[in-house]
Amino acid sequence: MNRVRARIVICGTVQGVGFRPFVYRLANELQLSGWVSNSAQGVLIEIEGPQASLQECLVRLEKEKPPLASIHSLESSFLDPLGYSGFEIRENAEKGEKTAIVLPDIATCADCLREILDSSDRRFRYPFTNCTNCGPRFSIIEALPYDRINTSMKKFTMCSECEQEYRDPLDRRFHAQPNACSRCGPQLQFWDENGVTISERDEALRQGAEAVRAGKILALKGIGGFQLIVDAGNEAAVVRLRERKHREEKPFALMFPSIEIAKKICEISGLEERLLLSPEAPIVLVGRDRRARRELADGPAVRPYQLASSVAPRNPNLGAMLPYTPLHHLLMLELNFPIVATSGNLSDEPICIDERDAVERLRGIADFFLVHDRPIVRHMDDSIARVMSGRESILRRARGYAPLPIFVGRLCQTPASPPGVSKKRPTILAVGAHLKNTVALSVGKNVFVSQHIGDLETEQAYRAFKNAAADLPRLYEVKPELIAHDLHPDYLSTKFALEFSSPREAIPVQHHWAHVAACMAENEIEAPALGVAWDGTGFGLDGTIWGGEFLLANSTSFTRVAHLRQFRLPGGEAAIKEPRRTALGLLHEIFGEKLWLLRELLADFSQSEISMFRQLLEKQINAPLTSSAGRLFDAVASIIGLRQRTTFEGQAAMELEFSLRSKSDEAYPFELCGESPIVIDWQPAIMELLRDREGDVPVELISAKFHNMLTEIIVAVARKIGEPKIVLSGGCFQNRYLTERTIDRLRAENFRPYWHQRIPPNDGGIALGQIIAANWARDTRR
Repeated sequence: MNRVRARIVICGTVQGVGFRPFVYRLANELQLSGWVSNSAQGVLIEIEGPQASLQECLVRLEKEKPPLASIHSLESSFLDPLGYSGFEIRENAEKGEKTAIVLPDIATCADCLREILDSSDRRFRYPFTNCTNCGPRFSIIEALPYDRINTSMKKFTMCSECEQEYRDPLDRRFHAQPNACSRCGPQLQFWDENGVTISERDEALRQGAEAVRAGKILALKGIGGFQLIVDAGNEAAVVRLRERKHREEKPFALMFPSIEIAKKICEISGLEERLLLSPEAPIVLVGRDRRARRELADGPAVRPYQLASSVAPRNPNLGAMLPYTPLHHLLMLELNFPIVATSGNLSDEPICIDERDAVERLRGIADFFLVHDRPIVRHMDDSIARVMSGRESILRRARGYAPLPIFVGRLCQTPASPPGVSKKRPTILAVGAHLKNTVALSVGKNVFVSQHIGDLETEQAYRAFKNAAADLPRLYEVKPELIAHDLHPDYLSTKFALEFSSPREAIPVQHHWAHVAACMAENEIEAPALGVAWDGTGFGLDGTIWGGEFLLANSTSFTRVAHLRQFRLPGGEAAIKEPRRTALGLLHEIFGEKLWLLRELLADFSQSEISMFRQLLEKQINAPLTSSAGRLFDAVASIIGLRQRTTFEGQAAMELEFSLRSKSDEAYPFELCGESPIVIDWQPAIMELLRDREGDVPVELISAKFHNMLTEIIVAVARKIGEPKIVLSGGCFQNRYLTERTIDRLRAENFRPYWHQRIPPNDGGIALGQIIAANWARDTRR
């Protein structure tokens, strides 16, 4: 027989998903010999047999791969045979650059769920059940390759039964690194507020459920950190949680016992249901059911149910999720009603991951603690997603998604190098923005984006940021050659970057250029393209605050071809939390000195405040210029009386979006002025809006006309520039109405719109964009 040896290198999501057992079974079925092994690069296969059988094997590797596997590349070469006999799964190879894909934490699979609910199964009610198809991954891994010894499960020695499963290639727990059972694995404890143990194991779970049922606040140690849990129907409990957590109005996320119960309270589309039930299991933004009161389930034991009004005040949407770990499934089985499940922290701090640290940091918030002894290596918030224009869009990327990479091979091509000069792509660490921070690392053709870290407003948040900035390079055992950072000199991430590297190694990237580059990267869009970058704040090249930008991308950089007309923000950053100040700056830009005579526009200010703000604006002291679309949203929300002060980022803009219930296609007027760059003048719109306000035009129609105007601005600038590819990025494009209407209008005008899906449109995507822009900037310098 004419035997041939094939060497196959597979990169992608191929570790921890049962890929090697799949290869083992396939090779035996085709009567091929050789071996398969995990490696730092992914999966290595050496296999011998007739060439026709090897070709069939190559085809079936991709067609029949395990459900959670994702093949990014498969390279094969045919060599002389070595005479292998039989096929085996070998220990991991450890040589070479580490580019293997680390799988995120995956929601409980149907097989494991069936086991924990089966009283005859040995894992009945065991809250840490998992297999190769589900369970913790990124939250427990300490190093590559992904083996038990390199995870926080190394402290648990498997019992004989778990060991047998782990060693059996035909078992779905073959090399499931977190494999355990109630005999040998992690265990629960129920603590009082001081960390004193009250009960253990299943009794701890039952007492935790009873505490929630009694209206108490339970701190639960989940897969990636602590959650604070209360009965979502108990108004007093929800209000108490808000008071203790210092979270005044920002919506709380909800966990429902099942999709059936969620549908009784929420309006859930087919795509939203798929997302809720997906292995990623994010929080999904869905609409409330318009019927005020529903029965959760049949049977006299289940109460009529209505959510507490304080869960999501004045918000037509709910952040819904389903149980995604065995512990959550068992807790919800005990309760059978929705719960608030919010991050276990004080506002602006990262979530707690250690139980003793949680007792200290959550003291005075939690009444009880439900903890376990499996260490969490890195914190992992719940991801947030919503469906826009028929596609799933990630708004916060963490559990279930991080650290899956974005493939950027085509966008990061290195130009032809002189003889003797390496063409290898540099390893770049990007440190992201100040708000919604993530960090990113480029390794070869992939960019690995960290989990959501949050706003760098506290010492704890900055410490978590520094840990994440060290974590990815350590995990992949690479030393960054370049570090990319925001242009803003006062951001903590910028200061870190400049301290971390010499000026020669640091590459500053303008904030909105990073937004556009990130969206181009995940959509694999090559320049030229017209980027629309709309958000609240970003340091501009001219030293002003940008945020309503149109950037024309070329192969290495951008040109600012248009922007919203600027106005001043009295009090600087203080205006971000007071839309009334933003409105004052906007109106002063229109009326100048006459503003102070228009008392009806100053009703929300005291005489002393008017005097102070007048000085700031007229003397241009602590009143920076901005072109921000986000601040324009704030100003309009203030002018029409929706929101004068905010308690969380984006609140005024959200309430303006929520007020939009009109189906009108009317739009406020605007003007395009000048060239290079074009200035979009919103003054005609504001003047008509003021007349509408005086004429008692409904707020919902005013909101519709304002949103429609923003869409028409994008279409008008697109026509003027003439570039067919339009890239939408920035926090303003979390607004579903604005995004969907803009996409529809651009398509109707024969433009090709692109928007974010796997990477957030907000500042959570900045790190990816910094990587792309830094690569392009480096190519220019060369």
